[in-house]
Amino acid sequence: MNQHNEAIARLLTQHEEKILDDWLREAGAASTRVTDAGRRSMRAEAEDILRALREALQAGADPEMFQAPQWAPLRQTLESLSRSRAAQGQSAGDTTMFVQAIKRPLFALVPAQLPADAQVPALWAISALADRMAQVTVSLYQQTREDIIRRQQQDLLELSTPVIKLFEGVLAVPMIGTLDSARTQVVMETLLERIVSTGSRLAIIDITGVPTVDTLVAQHLLKTVAAIRLMGAECIISGIRPQIAQTIVHLGIDLQGIASKASLADALSLALEQQGYVITRTK
Repeated sequence: MNQHNEAIARLLTQHEEKILDDWLREAGAASTRVTDAGRRSMRAEAEDILRALREALQAGADPEMFQAPQWAPLRQTLESLSRSRAAQGQSAGDTTMFVQAIKRPLFALVPAQLPADAQVPALWAISALADRMAQVTVSLYQQTREDIIRRQQQDLLELSTPVIKLFEGVLAVPMIGTLDSARTQVVMETLLERIVSTGSRLAIIDITGVPTVDTLVAQHLLKTVAAIRLMGAECIISGIRPQIAQTIVHLGIDLQGIASKASLADALSLALEQQGYVITRTK
């Protein structure tokens, strides 16, 4: 262990409670906007970071080599902090400020606890350590947010493509929003699974909620229809508004052989007719 690391580790050991109190005060834990539960959580986070930092320094870890194995427990602690705060909706800036708030209490101890010739190197080492810790939290925070966003996007895709059983042997998929490759894949997988599980012979794809139909959207629809037919079922496309009909004609998109209707009600009526059902009024 070099002298700078040893000096910092000694400060962390001998003045732990004071460092924690001053750190949390600097981080805003004393604010009236922070609840008691929030203060306890912040203190637990600070204690974990302080302990991991002290153990790494006592093990002789070099601050210039922050990816070394000795720093692994501290990096894991920072990762847990970043993931927890990202899940709570806190910003990367808030997390970084919390970590960097450790500087002030350590800076305040250096002049009184270390000899003059060791103060500047110790201050530089403390500053470099806090900055590297902050950089790690920012990187991990961004990764966590990206993971959360991807998971939410997948959940939204699944929620926005429900497969509804309208009648015995008849399924419907109401499409809302823009169709793209990823969403079409989700629709296709979900619909094919329901066709197999329910033994349905007809599927209605309702595009009433699709704002525009271009060549790409039409290709996605045709691929879905082809997959449905390979499963031994037939498909009806509903929600063909006048504007969409004109667009399909102008684009030269061939929907020959695919039944289409203007509304979901018309499509359901056709589906029941193809299934051999007759709808009559009782009164």
